[in-house]
Amino acid sequence: MHLAQLPISPDEFRRRALQWAAQFPHCAYFEHSGQLEYPRGPFGRLLAVAAAAPGAPSSLAELEDYLARPAAGAPRCGFLTYDLKNEIEALTSANFRALDWPQLHFFTPETWLVWQIETVEIHGVSAGIVAAILATALPAGAPPRVPALRPRLPRADYLRAVAAVREDILNGEVYELNLCQEFYAENVQLNPTDLFWRLNAASPAPFAGFVRWQDHYLLCASPERFLARRGPTVLSQPIKGTRRRGPTPADDAQQRQALLADEKERAENLMIVDLVRNDLARVAETGSVRVPELFGLYPFRHVWQMISTVEADLRPGVALPEILRATFPMGSMTGAPKVRAMQLIEGYERSRRGLYSGSIGWVGPGGDFDFNVVIRSLQYRADTGYLSFQVGSAITYDSDAEQEYAECLLKAQGLLEALGTSII
Repeated sequence: MHLAQLPISPDEFRRRALQWAAQFPHCAYFEHSGQLEYPRGPFGRLLAVAAAAPGAPSSLAELEDYLARPAAGAPRCGFLTYDLKNEIEALTSANFRALDWPQLHFFTPETWLVWQIETVEIHGVSAGIVAAILATALPAGAPPRVPALRPRLPRADYLRAVAAVREDILNGEVYELNLCQEFYAENVQLNPTDLFWRLNAASPAPFAGFVRWQDHYLLCASPERFLARRGPTVLSQPIKGTRRRGPTPADDAQQRQALLADEKERAENLMIVDLVRNDLARVAETGSVRVPELFGLYPFRHVWQMISTVEADLRPGVALPEILRATFPMGSMTGAPKVRAMQLIEGYERSRRGLYSGSIGWVGPGGDFDFNVVIRSLQYRADTGYLSFQVGSAITYDSDAEQEYAECLLKAQGLLEALGTSII
């Protein structure tokens, strides 16, 4: 269907389509927010829904069988939570949990929409879908009423944790550790689709997404790709290095240059690039791992980010579950060495990450896939009213605790703007 033939604008059609889709208990939407200049391309626009998910996998072992079943050309859409680490490594999670996602979930859509430049394709059950979308009313547009968010890890405790991590580094436990903290509110009532578009406007992101699983919602404005497969090639694009955008072009250029010259940020990025190279080497053809871009600098609404690209040629017969066993969780959200960093993270953080530090994405019928890193995201349970976001930063021995806390607040800026609230 050509978008110019619609009686409403393409933007309003997308909004109505998501509002229509969000009534389904299984819903996934992937959005590039117009960030088309991202290296190797952003998410393609894809909206998928299902009333039920029979045989949905909840582990990597089940995912392997699930992906082997025929799907009539449908993509498989789903998510991986951070706690999937416990299936991959000998790890446990015992921290506070209010979000309670399954550790892994995929569904095969009944209907899915794929946006091209000037058209939208409707697949699967398609009869009456356009009419249903056009008949869907958008919410009134009143801003959400969200109280100030509380920290699960008070500021003073966060500063002490940074000091303790620096001591761990000095003692040779890790080289780098990604320390995260949660901010939350309870008994919140809001419209998830309206809030997603508010977040999208506040922080346009190339790997944005909206996921509904039963009464659980993820509203994501991620700038980071975890993994993508294109034929025999797999790629990962870790982000490490953040600097605030400048208020004027001259200030902005100065901030960009300062990030490029920052030895600490470059060291963080390089450590994670080395980790990703090692992870991909476990599933790649010998000698095929390469780094086509190191320390690339890219602008977003609020921040400059340092992004590197790592690629490899996969060994024949390697499928997604094996690739995930070699690479998940992503090094940019754990640290190095990865397993020891995750063990320490469990002791320093106060709540489970849920989908934060996990991934959402899709697997195509030919085996290609694209998954993001779930950061700059809101997690919400409509049944309990629990609303949460998490932010973090990479701690090295050269880290200054106050600056790391400030970096966390900088990353929270777009989330707070979308919510129209603040942190206590």
